[in-house]
Amino acid sequence: MVKLDRLINVLGGLGARLGNAPRSRSTELRSVALHDPADPAPGGEDVLLAVGVDADGAADLLSSTRAEVVVLRCTELGERALAAARDRHVTVVLVDPAVSWGQLAAVIYGLVLEGRETEAGRGPTDLFALADALADSVGGPVTIEDHRSGVLAYSSRQHSADRARLATILGRRVPAEIRRELTERGVFRHLETSDEPIFVAPLGPESLHGRAVVAVRAGKELLGSIWVVTEHALTDAHQAALVSGARTAALHLLRSRASADLERQVESDLVTGLLEGHEDPTAALSRLGLRSTRYRVVAVQVHTGGAPEAAPLLAFERATTGFGWSRPGRSALFANTVYTILPHEDAEPACEWARALVRELAGDATVLVGVGGPAGPAQLVDSRQEADESLAIHATRADRGAAVVYDEAWHEILLRRLRHVASTGRVPDRGPVVELRRHDREHGTSYVETLRAWLECQGDLGAAAARLEVHPNTVRYRMRKMAELTPLDLDDPDARLAMIIALAV
Repeated sequence: MVKLDRLINVLGGLGARLGNAPRSRSTELRSVALHDPADPAPGGEDVLLAVGVDADGAADLLSSTRAEVVVLRCTELGERALAAARDRHVTVVLVDPAVSWGQLAAVIYGLVLEGRETEAGRGPTDLFALADALADSVGGPVTIEDHRSGVLAYSSRQHSADRARLATILGRRVPAEIRRELTERGVFRHLETSDEPIFVAPLGPESLHGRAVVAVRAGKELLGSIWVVTEHALTDAHQAALVSGARTAALHLLRSRASADLERQVESDLVTGLLEGHEDPTAALSRLGLRSTRYRVVAVQVHTGGAPEAAPLLAFERATTGFGWSRPGRSALFANTVYTILPHEDAEPACEWARALVRELAGDATVLVGVGGPAGPAQLVDSRQEADESLAIHATRADRGAAVVYDEAWHEILLRRLRHVASTGRVPDRGPVVELRRHDREHGTSYVETLRAWLECQGDLGAAAARLEVHPNTVRYRMRKMAELTPLDLDDPDARLAMIIALAV
């Protein structure tokens, strides 16, 4: 099922707003209807699309409808219409008239009907239900695939299923060797150019059954294909059922794509506003369906050898795959970086999420991941900055690992910030370290290296000498000569700290 909250959030991307809201946003919606002027009691379904009803006619409709939610294409409700809505406890959604009913119907039907379950646990527009229905119509196991040969759905009917079908279902993708054979036989070329079903002879000596296959297409665009395991070419009646099923599958895929793309846009806008500090954190997180008190921001960049502009889009698609509230995080794409807000206090779930994302991407891709520190709703901007800086550290490491976490790399990030400050000329251009660097440059001495070793070894002459591979007396001599050149104040802890920072930047 889909809840009213989700419907409102998605329609918000089309500029919709609430004209009346008497019901809880957790109200479950299971059905949709178009307004029929001949119906004396319009809208027995949960959601009523008031097609052909303007602002003037809204009052009469709202005073008689049995729907829980009414969608109207108008900018304002009149007093009489608002009173009728309040009296009937109807939630009214107002949509800008510039939005077509075709767009609204595609989105709303997709959201509500895709979420409605049957007794079998699947919605009536579910591709699995379609696969089962087709299997009954054509008399053989059915698989529905996308245009990349990824499995979208399959029928529960398994008799006469062979190894190729089982391997495809278990791997959720057509095995590479089978795809190569189908390519050599010209099957995919046929799917690209024809809407007619074809029969494919058995694949290899171990297979006893062939395949009937038909393209699933929207206009000229190939969306996928439907495969039926069968010993012989289909009869005319079965071919007709398969072609009809392909048209139905195309509507499923288009509706799913429209719904997902719109939800992605709504989600991306909210995440962007949160990470830039433009949105009210509590309200935006609620709209995103995130209920935690602590979060992590994860920044991801993907670099590939070819088509570099496509890599961030691929990462964003993978981050939002399986669209719906079951995903742990919410994502947005800024330039070449994907940002995801995850509802976790600990860093490990964020690292595991990043590892799962890397596994979904191409093997030759270089994936950089930075995980910001834990943050409350009002601190997401800070966690985003920490994620950016952790990502930059990840890019500099030879042994990268899955991600750089701010909690573990804060000292590197601090030094990186200080180096940035130094690069802008905002550090003193005089002092002990500056003087010793100049002396080393002019006289070939190793005073800066010696001072760094002494400070890092906390004044232990033996340890510093071992690090420099010289005698301890050499270190003692150099330290004395340095003190003659410039005041070091080695007994002052603040002076030692300042010299450590100056050496680091």
